[in-house]
Amino acid sequence: MAVKAKVNRAADQLRAAQAAHRARRADARAAQRAAWTAGESFRPDALGWCRIGLRGAMVVLAMVLLVPIHLVWRRIRYGSPIPMLFLALISRMAGARVVRHGTPLRRNVMFTANHVSWLDIPAMAGLTGCAFVAKAEVGTTPLIGWLASLNRTVFVDREARMAVAEQVNELREALADAWSITIFPEGTTTDGHSLLPFKSSMLRVLEPPPATVLVQPVMLDYGAVAEWIGWVGDEPGMGNILRIFARPGSFPLHIHFLTPFDPRDYPGRKAIAAECQRRVGEALTAALGHPLRPFRHHVGPVRYRPPENDVAA
Repeated sequence: MAVKAKVNRAADQLRAAQAAHRARRADARAAQRAAWTAGESFRPDALGWCRIGLRGAMVVLAMVLLVPIHLVWRRIRYGSPIPMLFLALISRMAGARVVRHGTPLRRNVMFTANHVSWLDIPAMAGLTGCAFVAKAEVGTTPLIGWLASLNRTVFVDREARMAVAEQVNELREALADAWSITIFPEGTTTDGHSLLPFKSSMLRVLEPPPATVLVQPVMLDYGAVAEWIGWVGDEPGMGNILRIFARPGSFPLHIHFLTPFDPRDYPGRKAIAAECQRRVGEALTAALGHPLRPFRHHVGPVRYRPPENDVAA
């Protein structure tokens, strides 16, 4: 009996030590996350820099091999497939293993997706070849801006309200020319566990809807790594790139193409935005297995404030 008691005590001590270790790791991750979202730069360790160097070299190699082919292709014929291939490779090099659910429409479609990371752009483009509407900060971030521009991204200045009409015209041209386009109606990136109100400004292109154009909601689910991947708070874009490139291993990115609908069945852009938000929210809640939580960061340009009892530290 004495031996059994000693064994039980040892097991209890081991479990307690493991629980304490997990708690310390969780506290460290929370502290790191608070630092990143407060705008501090990510500082990789030695192995992290090795991963960044390796992935960066792979990106450069892909550029050296594919960009000349793309330029030659454009001289010969219209519609190069190289950007779609290159962007798919970028998302894979960053560690994303894209899993498609549902069937994306190929033309005459506007995708409306939740927004977690700059990785959303190469992952979606690698699957569909779509054009994009993205916040202006994406366009000014090194590498990310260039990657986004490969698929004729329309960069939206959220504070320049007088430029909305011009941006809508660009969107109409992109929709007519590229056949499919993706917008992120939240207007910013979140942590993958929240969903901000869908803004309807860029849906003005659907007033009235162009002939034969459908709307297809899309839900992006980064699963357990969503908070690591999410580009939120005041974290610099390059810091987010380094953090993702420094991460060991890979992670699944589930992209759910939900049932498309005819925008003519919903009177006005606000009703269309509300229907998209409802469908994406239901799909994200089902994927997470728990209700969506309030976003914890103030986002002035989209006039969002977190609940007072849930403000990020």
